[in-house]
Amino acid sequence: MTITTDTASRAGALPRGALHHSLSEPLLDTMNFLNEVTLRYPQAISFAPGRPYEGDFDVADVPALIGAYLDHLRDRGLSDDRVRTALYQYGETAGQIRELVADMLRVDEDMRVDPASVVVTVGCQEAVLLTLRALFTGPEDVLLVDSPCYVGITGAAGLLDIDVVPVPGTPHGPGLDGLEQVVRRLERQGRRAKALYVVPDCSNPSGVSMEVEDRTALLDAAQRLGLLLLEDNPYGVFSTVRRPTLKALDTARRVVYLGSFAKTAFPGARVGFVVADQQVQSADGGAPGLLADELAKVKSMVTVNTSSLSQAAVAGLLLRAGGGLRAVNEPVARHYQATMGVLRATLARELPPGARESDGVGWNNPDGGFFLTLDVPFDADEAALRRSAEDYGVIWTPMRYFHLDDGGDRRIRLSCSGVTVEQAAEGAIRLARFVKDHGQGRDRD
Repeated sequence: MTITTDTASRAGALPRGALHHSLSEPLLDTMNFLNEVTLRYPQAISFAPGRPYEGDFDVADVPALIGAYLDHLRDRGLSDDRVRTALYQYGETAGQIRELVADMLRVDEDMRVDPASVVVTVGCQEAVLLTLRALFTGPEDVLLVDSPCYVGITGAAGLLDIDVVPVPGTPHGPGLDGLEQVVRRLERQGRRAKALYVVPDCSNPSGVSMEVEDRTALLDAAQRLGLLLLEDNPYGVFSTVRRPTLKALDTARRVVYLGSFAKTAFPGARVGFVVADQQVQSADGGAPGLLADELAKVKSMVTVNTSSLSQAAVAGLLLRAGGGLRAVNEPVARHYQATMGVLRATLARELPPGARESDGVGWNNPDGGFFLTLDVPFDADEAALRRSAEDYGVIWTPMRYFHLDDGGDRRIRLSCSGVTVEQAAEGAIRLARFVKDHGQGRDRD
């Protein structure tokens, strides 16, 4: 029996039209897919989720990390009552470990930031949401994204009714000619490009990194075009090439820096942060404040504060590691480099260049991080993914999920972060078999 809207309403079900329109967008299902697809096919080797390798996680570490932070508070002269409050109570909206985050950025990224410009968030996703909510004021404001793009930024923008326009990507980040053309076209339409979201190091989903000269050129373009840059940097620690962040090169406060401890510590803590040192004029004509203060206002109405327990665990890790996380992540960075190297080498052996079965097949060569992209000679859609998982025992992510246009239909994303070296090799063999069979039509109904 078909249930009409009137019948559904009388039965207590909300009509779909009564909900925000973004909830009907397929994009919002993508994040759930990335988090859950491995659980759907437990027998398969999964190159889908961008989750960190957990082979080195030790449950016994967590109480010790929290204890290290509590000892740090006592060493600073806090009484037992104040230490108890710091752990059990809500805490400051902007976060109680801002000084430690600022110190980490100095040690790991050679960035000098005022702790007052830091807001500690519930994962980087909240940092994205707070920043978009504060910066975008009306329908004329447009968010630009380097395409293909991480779905978390486009999904958050959709929830806030912010229009998103892609800037064509290149092997070295957003194309500057395309960027200016998009900005000028929007101006002619009476609209305003407010900010550009970019992942300069080992980006998700493509694995692309920007060279230093491309970073300085992008900063110059942002200044000329009146753009803010939203720099997201979850993967820079894992690159084999160390480059300065956009924020480290930023002399005009054009960059809002988005960070996360999900990859460098552990995602279960759900701790991220944003550095927002842009000055904001006072409403009463007084001294200007910081954009970070405005983000904290938004946060106070969203999550109130970030979990004190989670902040304590992350702080303990920072303290135990001497302030930074780059050194403590060197072993896992080598693991990611090994799994990506085995993945590429096995694909090259199974799908050799020039061979008939390799027609239309190719992949890029990221200098680190979690991801690489593979071109295939067929539509990499959900039906192909299901067959790959069920019949070949290997999972990947369609790149079409990361495009706002029709791009990516014959390209897939492979994540090497959550597998062992042995799984990477076996998964690549299975994937190559699927690509050869599917590309030649042998496994089609």
